[in-house]
Amino acid sequence: MKSHTGKSSAFGLLTVSTLVVFLAACAHPRPAAADQPQMHAALSSLKEAERHLEKATTDKGGHRAKALELVRDAIREVNRGIAYDRRN
Repeated sequence: MKSHTGKSSAFGLLTVSTLVVFLAACAHPRPAAADQPQMHAALSSLKEAERHLEKATTDKGGHRAKALELVRDAIREVNRGIAYDRRN
C-alpha cells in the first residue's frame, strides 16, 4: 500500500495557503494607494501555486487538475479586481 500522506499534506497546505492569501487580500479595505499591493501579493502567490500545481504529478484523482482550474479562475478574478479598481 502506497502512502500519499506527505504529498497530500503538502498539496493541501499549498491550496489552503493560497486561498487564505487570496481571501485576505480581498477582505482588506481598499488602500488609498493606487498600486494595490495586497492584490498584487495575492496574484503573485496564486501564480506560484499555479507553477507548483503544473509541476505536480498527475496521479491525484482529478484533484490537481481541479485545483489548477480554480487557481486559474482566482488569477482571472484578481486581475479583474485590479482592473476594476483602476477604473473606479
